[in-house]
Amino acid sequence: MSAPYEHLSTRQEGATTVVTLDRGPVNAVNLDMYEEIRDLFGRFDEVLPGTKAVVLTGAGKHFCAGNELEEFLTLTEVNSAGRMRLVRDTFASIYDCPVPVIGAVRGAALGTGLAIAASCDVVVAGESARFGTPEVSVGVMGGARHLARLIPQPLVRAMYFTAEPWPAAELVQYGAVLRVVPDGELLDVALGLAEKMTRHSLAALRHAKEAMNTVEFMDLKAGYEFEQRMTGRLAAEADAKEAIAAVRENRKPAYSDRLGRA
Repeated sequence: MSAPYEHLSTRQEGATTVVTLDRGPVNAVNLDMYEEIRDLFGRFDEVLPGTKAVVLTGAGKHFCAGNELEEFLTLTEVNSAGRMRLVRDTFASIYDCPVPVIGAVRGAALGTGLAIAASCDVVVAGESARFGTPEVSVGVMGGARHLARLIPQPLVRAMYFTAEPWPAAELVQYGAVLRVVPDGELLDVALGLAEKMTRHSLAALRHAKEAMNTVEFMDLKAGYEFEQRMTGRLAAEADAKEAIAAVRENRKPAYSDRLGRA
């Protein structure tokens, strides 16, 4: 599979790529769309070369209202393992994207949509955004572990057992989203955040992303030791030396954004 995709669109904004989920009316994800998302993020350097950050959003009024319900009707014990592996790999491909991914969420982010948002590095939300795990209400499981990246366990359980969506305005206090802004300002705010990230070198961003993903579930000592090893690796990059020189000379850095040893 190669770009362009049927259910995804991309556009460039400087060093940031905006990736839009686009399967109307509510961007519910079917098997083909899972494969497209996995392909785009799994072949990131091939599909989006030179990109330093991604803003992931949804077309229309909703980010993603979940899995295509019709496909649950054909789910069996026999075919479930393969399908579930595809779903896992899709979410993991976003989480493992080598550069920062900013989720820009308006409207519904439910089930699969919530897992996609929770797989991003940070989420900004429009005032219409609501997050939920409706799995219990439709007789499937999943989403609780992704929800736990965003909010404390007692609230995870309340949301999961009730299967009711919660507005972003009530979740921002727990750190689930970075900011809640008017829907019309959502993309500009997400792109502004991406711009603050992409002013740094591609090498630094990619090393930082790998470090953040690796240390997330480590204890303090092991995590910091890993970060120190990443510092050693980053020191081999020419742009790491340029960053230091720019600070010492009180000037804006001129990054090559080429990856490789200095």
